[in-house]
Amino acid sequence: MNAIIDIIGSTLIGGMIFLLIFKLNLFAHSSLTLSDSELKLQQNAKTLSEILNYDLRKVGYKYDSTAITIADTNRIKFYSDLDRNGTVDNLEFCVSSPSAVPSTQNPNDIVLYRVFNGDTLKGPSLGLRRILFTYLNGFGQTTTVPDSIKYIRAELWIESDYEIENLAGKMEYPFTYWEMTINPRNI
Repeated sequence: MNAIIDIIGSTLIGGMIFLLIFKLNLFAHSSLTLSDSELKLQQNAKTLSEILNYDLRKVGYKYDSTAITIADTNRIKFYSDLDRNGTVDNLEFCVSSPSAVPSTQNPNDIVLYRVFNGDTLKGPSLGLRRILFTYLNGFGQTTTVPDSIKYIRAELWIESDYEIENLAGKMEYPFTYWEMTINPRNI
């Protein structure tokens, strides 16, 4: 009789240990997936910010008039000799609608278009959900007058391509936010 009680007790304790190990494995997998997703979001944010930073620093380079022609909240167009060939180029950044990105599960993804001299270069979405340009004058006040713009602030909201179960068990699109203020030297 004692042997049967020992076997039943051992089975119960072994089963509880097995369930604890299984739960720990699920938690570790969930944490790893969430961590990888956050790392990818940060890399995507960095890539988009490097593209914008590289081009927006050159606003007005070797151009003698008002360099910025369109200063909207999600669109900017300006003149500059970007490729340093002596010819003034025009460059525009604008965004697509979410319907232009059917390749991801996230219904809010948009694409940042880079229009160089009328030639549209469409890059990958990189999880871009929203972009906001703010234009500041020399005193740090918001302005939309092209002649008075001295700083360009770009804010990026980037979301994951797919939903991930967070540690609380709820499905969500993880996101990150990136902000930068650029001072083009030539305006």
